Parts: sequence; C-alpha cells; structure tokens
Amino acid sequence: MTSIPQLMQAARAEAAGEPLRLVRAATPHPGPGEVLVRVAASGVNPLDTKILAGAAEHARQALPAILGIDVAGVVVAAGEEVTAFREGDAVYGMAGGVGGHQGSLAEYMAADARLLARKPAKLTMRQAAAVPLVFITAWEGLVDRAVVRAGQHVLVQGGAGGVGQMVLQIARAQGATTSATGSPAARATIEQLGAQYVDRTEPVGDVVARLNGGQGFDIVFDTAGGASLDAAFMMVRRFGHVVSALGWGSHALAPLSFRAASYSGIFTLLPLLTGEGRAHHGAILAEATRLAEAGKLTPTLDPRHFTLATAGDAYRIIETGAARGKLVVDVAGESG
Repeated sequence: MTSIPQLMQAARAEAAGEPLRLVRAATPHPGPGEVLVRVAASGVNPLDTKILAGAAEHARQALPAILGIDVAGVVVAAGEEVTAFREGDAVYGMAGGVGGHQGSLAEYMAADARLLARKPAKLTMRQAAAVPLVFITAWEGLVDRAVVRAGQHVLVQGGAGGVGQMVLQIARAQGATTSATGSPAARATIEQLGAQYVDRTEPVGDVVARLNGGQGFDIVFDTAGGASLDAAFMMVRRFGHVVSALGWGSHALAPLSFRAASYSGIFTLLPLLTGEGRAHHGAILAEATRLAEAGKLTPTLDPRHFTLATAGDAYRIIETGAARGKLVVDVAGESG
C-alpha cells in the first residue's frame, strides 16, 4: 500500500492579483465517492489565470485556494463507494480548482471519481493533463449539442486554440469536413490538423462563398465570443447549428432565426459547480481515451517545463498570449 504523507507541497493563490506561493498543506483524504490522486501533471488553462486575477466570478473559487482545473496522475487511495478505480490506476480529469474544490497544483488531490477516466496509454502524463477541459468543452458542443456527423462541414472560429484544436480532431474523427479561422501565424497548426485555413479578417460573405458555394456551414463552433459569435450567425447554413463556449454577451438573433438555425451555449464548469452531470464528464473523457488510443487525438504542448515552484511563470505566459500550445506544470513522476 502506498505511503501517504500528512503534508504535501502545493502552489496556493493567496489573494486576487498576488503571485502563487509554494506552501506546505495538509494532504486531503478521499471522501465517499472520491479517490486520492498522486498528481503527476497539472494542465494550465486561461480560466486558471482569470481566477488568480479575480476576474472569474462564474468559477466561484474563493481565495486563498489551491488552483488547477485539469489533472493527470495515479490513484493512491479510494474512498467508500468507489468501484471504478483502484490503487495504481493512471487517471485524468477536469476535477477541481473551482467551486471551492482543491485544484491540481499540489502533490495530492482528492477528486470525485465520476469526473475521471483512465489515462490513454498513448499519452504521457503531461499530454493527458492538457486534455480534459478543452476536450470536454469541444465534445459537449460538437457531439452533445450539435450532433456532428459524417459528411457535414464544420467551421471552427479560433481553430488553433486549445478548444479549437480539440473540435477539429473530434470533427474529423466523426467524418466531417473541417475549416477554421485564425491569424496567419495559426495557419500551420490549423492545416496540420487537416482543416482548411481561413484568415480571420476575411469577410464573412467571402468565406461562405469560397468554401461551400454560399450555402453556409452545417456547424459553426465559436471559441471567442463577441463579434466572432455574431459572425457565426451569418455563416451557419439553413437548419444548421451554432455553438459557443463564450456566448456571454448581447447578440442579435435575427440572422440565426432567418436561417431556422439553432444555438447552444456551453458552460463546462456546471458539473463541478453543481454536482449535476459529473458522470457524463467522466464518460466524455473515456471517449477522449478511445480517440487517443486510436491515434485520432493528440494535444499540442508548449515545450517549456514548469514545477510547483515556477507555476506562476506558466500563468504569466498565458496572460501575455505567448504560449505555443497547452502549458503543463510537472508535479511528480513522469515528465515526458
């Protein structure tokens, strides 16, 4: 049986706008339905940096707190009522860092077992830690809401971002044709994922006319919100579907309505915040494992490495927009 220390190292956010601080904290104990994970890697998302800056009220994470939404690691203990995992299982998930739950910037993390799935053998711990939030967001929008299928044409607004790359890979795995908007610097990434590149400054009408004869796209997945979402309403085809991960503004629905098209908003945090739908998040990650094992899903990682002591550097890189792929903090164990 694994020896579990009473104290662990963690990177803690003390107050909004203050740097993360390396501290010694009590090691959590898994409650009913939870497992204790020895954290190997913690994925860093823009939402993590917004929580630290005090700019994410929707995440409901009061500070001080240990942040980190995405985790990959090994189960070292299981609480009562857990049957899906046992000691030694490699797992990953979007399992904390919001809603008052301890995050993954720590050596150990108690997580609801329903939020976890078995880590793909083809992915390293670092790669696995980069997947959960962005993959779940992409799957909820593309599969659960828009019900993507073979033969459709999917346009992703912001295809080189974390969520965008997952949408493109899921869509291709489902047999859809893909296109994606981005800056000229994002062109190589978009094309490597098998999508048609669209310069984000190209007029909406020109894009639709050039790529599918003016008919519009079956599904438009917006990752940016604001004007990007307004443009999506103009690019979807009749009876098509628009999905947005950032549909929080005020938008005119007339262009969508005149196309008899549908709209879905995605709020991936809901199961963590409310407890509803947690098993579905675990099931979605099981699909990610299936795709990864089939060679159809690979996250793009920034090559730089960080530790708990330097996690704040990763946060600053995201804030400045200088990340070249998903950033991951190495906590323990495998770092490849």
